[in-house]
Amino acid sequence: MYNQKKYIPFAVLSLFILFFSCKKTNKTEGQGSLNEEFIPVKIAAVTKVTSAEPVLASGLILSDKEARMSFKTGGIIEKIYVKEGDEVRKGQLLAHLNMTEINAQVSQAYSGFEKLDRDVKRVQSLYKDSVATLEQLQNVTTAYNVAKQNVAIADFNKNFSDIRAAQSGRIVKKIMNEGELVGPGMPVLYMTANGASDWVIRVGVSDKDWARLKEGDAAQITIDAYKGEVFPAKVSNKAVSIDPSSGLYQMELKFYRSPKQLAYGLFATSKMQPAAARSYLAVPIDAIIEGNNAQAYVFVHQNGKVIRRQVQTSTIINGNVLIASGLEEGEQVVTGGSAYLKDGVSVKVM
Repeated sequence: MYNQKKYIPFAVLSLFILFFSCKKTNKTEGQGSLNEEFIPVKIAAVTKVTSAEPVLASGLILSDKEARMSFKTGGIIEKIYVKEGDEVRKGQLLAHLNMTEINAQVSQAYSGFEKLDRDVKRVQSLYKDSVATLEQLQNVTTAYNVAKQNVAIADFNKNFSDIRAAQSGRIVKKIMNEGELVGPGMPVLYMTANGASDWVIRVGVSDKDWARLKEGDAAQITIDAYKGEVFPAKVSNKAVSIDPSSGLYQMELKFYRSPKQLAYGLFATSKMQPAAARSYLAVPIDAIIEGNNAQAYVFVHQNGKVIRRQVQTSTIINGNVLIASGLEEGEQVVTGGSAYLKDGVSVKVM
């Protein structure tokens, strides 16, 4: 004899398991989340820190003494004595107008003045003899004074029919050429001073960074042409209005120690250090789950669940991300286990 064992067919057993599973599920759904799974996470509090993080900006190396050289009067350019890249000294003759018309104007002014000088003397004599009236004498005297001023104007224009260097420097751009007709005040040559103390870096910053910086704040300059070298500088000038072309505020930086050789328009990067610090909210860098430039996302822990929230970041200091907006001090953010999370899931703090 042998003991008979009762075997439950696999199909029947499967039906029993399915039946009781459904019963259990329905019961669980009726009771709430008794068997709800909790994802283990690590959290950290949002803290407030005081920091004077640097302002990074790129710009060009320029001269703080620039001049667009032009003629006082219009005319035909007869001669330009310099070319682009030439070094010039203060007072050096750079360009000259054709003097035919200008000399004629000077001669005309002197001829008119000489005639009125004779007229004044004649009318004065006639007035003494009571032949000319006082009004006639006054009129001719006025005309004489006007002619005298015309002579002064003609002489002045003749003296400024040349372009001379207002300072020592370098010709950056020759805008017009010999034989061209130029109007009064139209730029002919563009020159800059190029002494060791004349170079500056102009960069654009946002309104928030503009408010943090002030003249005299320290800066560091790196130049693509001088890889690996850092040049000390300071903020020397702070714009009082926005640049409409870029939407930024221009800052001017001056070298403490510049390279031996610089050229107009070299690309440079600046790192400006504000003297005044300000308060930020900070979270560990592990709290950032994704980001694009200053926009990032974190998971905030609230009442056993996590909420995905967008934040604006400022910079990273000592492993912490400074938050510009999106969080409040004392809130808790997830720093571990975020790879398994999605918005609204329940978690368990480890």
